[in-house]
Amino acid sequence: MAASASTTAPTALQVISRIAASFLGGWLFVWGLTVFGISFGVWAGADYHQMESLMYLLAFVVFLVVFLWAYAAASLKRVWYVLAGGGALMTAAAWLLIPSLTA
Repeated sequence: MAASASTTAPTALQVISRIAASFLGGWLFVWGLTVFGISFGVWAGADYHQMESLMYLLAFVVFLVVFLWAYAAASLKRVWYVLAGGGALMTAAAWLLIPSLTA
């Protein structure tokens, strides 16, 4: 006998939350990654404009990946934790790193 998977249709709130996670959480994650990548690269000795160009190009690919992952992931909570939490952590890390660049 095959195991039956208990699937229920997602509620409207879950659908809206997943859409918000894909757009807003994805944007926050990519923003944090971009800011952190630029500041870390400059801190490591790379040219600001080269890091800026590199991270902006990388941002398109990363956004596409996290956008699609937000719909494919099984756990909506995990999506929010990774995207919003990861974006906030990377933004905070960049915020802490930036003062060492001007010193």
